[in-house]
Amino acid sequence: MAIRPEEISALIKQQIKSYEVQLDTAQTGTVIRVGDGIAVVHGLDNAMASELLVFPNDVYGMVLNLEQSHVGVILLGNYILIKEGDIVKRTGRILEVPVGDELIGRVVNPLGQPLDGKGPINAKTTRQVEKKASGVMSRKSVHQPLQTGIKSIDALVPIGRGQRELIIGDRQTGKTAIAIDTIINQKGQNCICVYVAIGQKESTVVDVVETLRKYDALDYSIVVSASASHPAPLLYLAPYAGVTMAEEFMYNGKDVLIIYDDLSKHAVAYRELSLLLQRPPGREAYPGDVFYLHSRLLERAAKLNDELGGGSITALPIIETQAGDISAYIPTNVISITDGQIFLQSNLFYSGIRPAINAGLSVSRVGGAAQIKAIKKVSGTLRLDLASFRELEAFSQFGSDLDSITKAKLERGQRTVEVLKQDLHETTPVEKQVCILYALTRGHLDDVSVKNVRKFEKELYRYLDKDEKALEVINEIRTTKQLPSEEKMSTLIKSFKKQLIS
Repeated sequence: MAIRPEEISALIKQQIKSYEVQLDTAQTGTVIRVGDGIAVVHGLDNAMASELLVFPNDVYGMVLNLEQSHVGVILLGNYILIKEGDIVKRTGRILEVPVGDELIGRVVNPLGQPLDGKGPINAKTTRQVEKKASGVMSRKSVHQPLQTGIKSIDALVPIGRGQRELIIGDRQTGKTAIAIDTIINQKGQNCICVYVAIGQKESTVVDVVETLRKYDALDYSIVVSASASHPAPLLYLAPYAGVTMAEEFMYNGKDVLIIYDDLSKHAVAYRELSLLLQRPPGREAYPGDVFYLHSRLLERAAKLNDELGGGSITALPIIETQAGDISAYIPTNVISITDGQIFLQSNLFYSGIRPAINAGLSVSRVGGAAQIKAIKKVSGTLRLDLASFRELEAFSQFGSDLDSITKAKLERGQRTVEVLKQDLHETTPVEKQVCILYALTRGHLDDVSVKNVRKFEKELYRYLDKDEKALEVINEIRTTKQLPSEEKMSTLIKSFKKQLIS
């Protein structure tokens, strides 16, 4: 059948009328320099800070530097696959990580990808990694204790929900142990925990995860790991990813504990990136904005007011010192940002006093507001007494003739040191802490020899678990948070001592 020319003409006209031009527009740039986890890209004039960029071979990057002629990008994948001249696309999205209940019990990298071999994480929501901290008007003063289960912390340098308390000391002095024990003690306390491992050996992270699993603490914890084998960009991103995951719970009215282990390695990773991106180095080769690096992270810890749900993030950053020098650059930065510090001393640790907390240099700026009234009453002057004992102990080594008052102070101090010793992963409920500290401060331990103090303590705890009258006192402390009458407490300790002798 012959087709007439006018029919073809009409068909072409109809096709032209219905034709729509669809252009796929995306701003692209070109890699002009690449190496060691960073890339310098030319042509992305409208790129935003912290924007996600797409490189070839499914490698993603995040904009960190905004220069006049180019942008500096940290690469969040295998940077070996990127070469000069590669085309880079903008996504228009600020970097986000998955958040929510689906992450609880999992070990993830800073991008929220699983590392534990338990399959994909099907999180329904995401949050931007870089976010402004809550303002003063949206906060509430810290007033609820976060019990660590460690006597020397709960009594001497108490931590409140929403506080930032620095754990500082030389390497191998028990900093991580304090953090892990605090996580273990949150069992049944309605508190979600996030442990961020920055620059740790992978074997160390595995040990931490296994410890948490052993004590059933992984059931309410998230582990974010950027180990020493990861590139510097992931180490830089790790604490921000961790606090972003924590914020999801805080804004839903829940309490969260987050551990940054440790921020010294975080600062070193940031210094590495900054020097590669040719930012001018300042003091000790750190860039000028290294204070802002940690302040914008730690300021995100907060206790929200009741209108916003009353949730909280309690931050325990860890800083490693060199030869006990807390006046170094990074330690002084973080000390000035936090609400107090727990200082662990090497010589105390090696002499068998664990946790090796230096009572004189450790402080909590929240103080009694983060304690229940019972423990506040029994531990009132304990920190000052312990600090003065250390001074007196050093002084007494030079003199043999000591007066009776000095001898009594030294003996009480030795018993205090013994009571505050605690074995690894053996946390003590606050009501039991009240009982042993009452016995110590009211002189009930003065007739117990120093070497038998630990034995006395263990037997007391056993007695508190079994005796009916003792259980009544324990329940009273637990429910009212107040110290029972002097008569009740004194009778409890005396009846225990009678049983112990018999």
